[in-house]
Order: sequence, then structure tokens, then C-alpha cells
Amino acid sequence: MILLAQLDNIRAAQGFIDYLKTQNINAQLVKGQEKVAAILVEEHNYSQAHDLWGEFDRDPNQDKYLAASWDAGVSSVPFQYSGSPLNIKQRFNALSWFNQSITVTSIIIYIAFILGGFDTLFAVLQFQPSNPINWITPAIIHFSAIHIIFNLMWWMQLGDQIEKSLGKSNLLVIFLLSAMVSNWAQYLLVGPNFGGLSGVVYALLGFCWIYHWLKPSAGIVIAKPIVGFMLIWMFLGFADVLFVGMANWAHLFGLITGMVLAFLRVKAKS
Repeated sequence: MILLAQLDNIRAAQGFIDYLKTQNINAQLVKGQEKVAAILVEEHNYSQAHDLWGEFDRDPNQDKYLAASWDAGVSSVPFQYSGSPLNIKQRFNALSWFNQSITVTSIIIYIAFILGGFDTLFAVLQFQPSNPINWITPAIIHFSAIHIIFNLMWWMQLGDQIEKSLGKSNLLVIFLLSAMVSNWAQYLLVGPNFGGLSGVVYALLGFCWIYHWLKPSAGIVIAKPIVGFMLIWMFLGFADVLFVGMANWAHLFGLITGMVLAFLRVKAKS
């Protein structure tokens, strides 16, 4: 094996190696001479690995490297290392204006709910079939801290990954279509008293899942344990055994919408 790169952040190095595994490139992490860690690859894979390293070196905080560690990582490394800061502010600032706007708007509305504006705002934002805007606005309504934290965490992570791999227009299309379809399905099958970004989140999940399955070289990575957890969570919602109420039909139709959009996107580029 030959030297590809050296760096001081061992956790980042392991994440990159795990990502290489998802691209069918064998790599090894060893102690470096100039820096703490060195990455070795097989000679016939050097050119491809070098291109991927260039992308990693420009932005090592991309979520696909963390997701790859979930999917293909190992827990043992040849040395001990300490964690690095989460850099939440830095990662938020790195998001696009669209991703940030949905996040901030959802937070503002939730705070307004807490401060006593629920009745007024909910009446304006809830699903109303006669108003095209209200086919989308339920996606930015949240009813509890757990609800909004869970949804925004996945929105920022998966949405950012799609944007960086396929562009902002793709995330915008997924958001609009999945919000309308999932909200309409929940309204039609249950009623108008619901809200949350989870229909869109499940669309992002379905999109990343199918897109990675059909085109693994595209750089969109979703860990299998995450997919499994989210599917189990949805099924438990339908079984009505959870401690919270869930917009189950929005989850299901959001997931299907994302999967269909991924299939169509890959076929359109074939």
C-alpha cells in the first residue's frame, strides 16, 4: 500500500477511510511520520482515492463521512484519540440560505407557540385544501421540543448532503413536493390537526436511501442503521404504541415521495 495523505485529526481520518470503503476502496490508518495519522491505499486505487481526498480536504465536516462511519466503520484503531468540537455554529453557517431559512422559521414559529400564539398561528398555518400555501405550511409547525429537534436535526443533515451532491434545486423540489403530498395524505386520511417537518424528513431519507442504492458513486450516503431505525419508528407510529402522537400517513407518503423522486432523478441522468 502507498501513502495517500497525513493529518492530525484521527477521528476525521477514520471517517474518510470508512467513506472510502463505501466506494469499494480498501484503505488503512496507521501512525504518520509528519502528522499523527497516515492513510494508506492500494496503488491501483490511488488516483480515485486522491480525487476523493481532495473533496474531503476541502470540507471534512460533510455528513456523508459520519454516515459512512455508521455504515462501514470499525471501533478499533491503532491508537487512542480524543474527540474534537462539534462546531455547531460553524456547521450551521455552512448550510445554504434555504436550509437555514426553513430551520430558523420553524424555530421562530415554535417559540411563538410557546409564548401564547398557538391558536392564532395554527389557524393560519394548518392544512386548508382551498389555499395552495397551506399545503406546505404544516411542515414548519412543531408542537414540542423533541418534535422540532428531531426533525430539524435530520432536515439539516440530509438536506445539506443532497444539496452538496446534487444542488439546491433538487432539495427545493423534494421539499415542496414531499410537503404537499405528505400533508395532503395526512389531511385526507386523518384530518387537519397535525404539523411537523417529518413528512419532508422521511422524503429526504427515502431519497438518500434509493439514490445511494442506485448510484453509490454519487456521494450521497445514508447509514443502514439509520434507515432501519427510521422505518421501525414509522411502523411503531402506525402500531400506536409510542408515547407521542405522530402524523403516520405523512411519514409514509413522504417516504414514498422521496423514493420515487430518487428513482426518477437517477433514470433521468442515465
